[in-house]
Amino acid sequence: MDIVPSESLAGLLIARSRGCWDAYTRHRFVEELATGRLPVDCFRHYLVQDYLFLIHFSRAWALAAFKAERIEDIRACAATVNALIDDEIRLHVDYCRSFGIDEAAMAATAEEPANMAYTRFVMERGLAGDLLDLLVALAPCVIGYGAIGRRLADDPATIRDGNRYDAWIAMYSGADYAEVVACCVAQLDRVAAERLGRIDTSHPRMARLQETFDAATRLEISFWDMGLRPPGCN
Repeated sequence: MDIVPSESLAGLLIARSRGCWDAYTRHRFVEELATGRLPVDCFRHYLVQDYLFLIHFSRAWALAAFKAERIEDIRACAATVNALIDDEIRLHVDYCRSFGIDEAAMAATAEEPANMAYTRFVMERGLAGDLLDLLVALAPCVIGYGAIGRRLADDPATIRDGNRYDAWIAMYSGADYAEVVACCVAQLDRVAAERLGRIDTSHPRMARLQETFDAATRLEISFWDMGLRPPGCN
């Protein structure tokens, strides 16, 4: 089941992503996670970098609140910041403890170049553009993880029993995260309607928005690539 309506802005951007979306959502990191074959050192490396990513992701959503002009968008962005800081990062830290990683160690870890490139790209799009540019740059992460979680949960080839990564699959395939995705898709459509009018691929801004979406999706691919290369295992 597709979690993104095809007629939504997100659906249009995904459909026109020229293969990037499948390369991201069906990356080898994801496929090996689904079968439990992903080396645990790779997953630990990903978890640490994802902690650092979430900090910058929170900053980007705070910037989105600043960029917003309507109270409902300010409220939505602020709620996302609060959810990231108060819930998701806390849950992430708790989850990392199950893999023998504590928060102090994660905070002391240097950002990988792939992590830095991705997070700074998102911030740059927000600083240089408007709220719509920033939301499009943020969308591949929010929506992609939901698409990955749903596909893995529905795929009979995914191993759930005895898979050490099952909790990750359950998190991103669950109803709570599906609601996060739905809110992201709805906000994108609302902001796009205000700035573009009818969502139409012929609009002059669509080419630039597609470039932003594709670039962020490629940076997600690089993030998975990074996860497969833990320090000392290159």
